[in-house]
Amino acid sequence: MKSKLVSALLLTFLLSCSAPKDVLYFQGLDNLTHEQLAQLNQTYSSRIVANDILAISVSFWDATAILPFNPPATSRLTPGIAEVSPTEYLPTYLVDTDGSITFPVIGKVQAAGLSKQELIDSLKEKIAHYIKGGDVSVSISIINYKVTLMGEVARPGALTIRNEKISIIDAIGQCGDLTINGNRKNILVIRDNNGVKEFGRIDLTDPAIFTSPYYYLRQNDMIYIEPNRAKQKNARYSQAQSYNVTVFSTILSTVSVVSTVVLAIITANKK
Repeated sequence: MKSKLVSALLLTFLLSCSAPKDVLYFQGLDNLTHEQLAQLNQTYSSRIVANDILAISVSFWDATAILPFNPPATSRLTPGIAEVSPTEYLPTYLVDTDGSITFPVIGKVQAAGLSKQELIDSLKEKIAHYIKGGDVSVSISIINYKVTLMGEVARPGALTIRNEKISIIDAIGQCGDLTINGNRKNILVIRDNNGVKEFGRIDLTDPAIFTSPYYYLRQNDMIYIEPNRAKQKNARYSQAQSYNVTVFSTILSTVSVVSTVVLAIITANKK
């Protein structure tokens, strides 16, 4: 009996000592060599996808010459515009399911699959056929770039991304970090890749996260942080406890009803 008690205490001590390893990020990062650290670097450029909404502005030294390419600014109540400032608005263009936008004068322009710079270069080349006397300037913003975080995070919800580039670390930070009950070793990223659902896993405790194709998030990614084992165990215990209370209450109510009926019958027979 004494040996069992000692073993239980030792197991509890070991578990309590190992628990912090489940919440520490990037474990072993300080021990990596310069070559290993170099392998963690990666560049990322967001790509335009179907259903993106693009705010596009064309500039030129001759403002009259580019009027056909810049629909006039309208009020904020008018659909198809993006607010730049309290008094300035830009026309917006929806990327169709075929990956194109319909641009004034030019018509259909392929957009999906391109980076912003590639689309800018494409538009500048096409506009140059209509405007002579210098290069035009084109600016593009993806105004509906967002990611969604769910599960064991301090402030779950959708994040609107202004600079069209965000890592999973940035997203988690903006949502107040994971709760103590979040499983940091098995984070699920759900991604729509050209209409096909794609699922990726990320381990925040492993420095290899920086090489993951899911480290940089794409527009409309969904991130789910599942509860750790302790939270799941507590949830199962609470459910079982709740079930037992419900069963006990039902039995108690049944006994009470039966007792009331029996007393009523006995009282009636005495009369």
